[in-house]
Amino acid sequence: MLDPHQKQTGTRYTAIAALVIAAAVFSPAVLALTRPSGQAPIALAIAFSATCLAVAWLDWSKYARLTIPSIATAPSRVE
Repeated sequence: MLDPHQKQTGTRYTAIAALVIAAAVFSPAVLALTRPSGQAPIALAIAFSATCLAVAWLDWSKYARLTIPSIATAPSRVE
């Protein structure tokens, strides 16, 4: 089980993966299943996918700073 006292490592891979899946799988699947007529639904799907990918990229660049404080411990002082 997860220990509630452990520190966060600074990653949010679940949200990033969900956004990429929404952009790469969900949007094209909806277009394929609904078979839209006209260019407006296709443009909306492209805009949705681009927005999801942009937010995923921003989340990745903001939260993917992996730090593991248990490995890089502070040097101990000998007095």
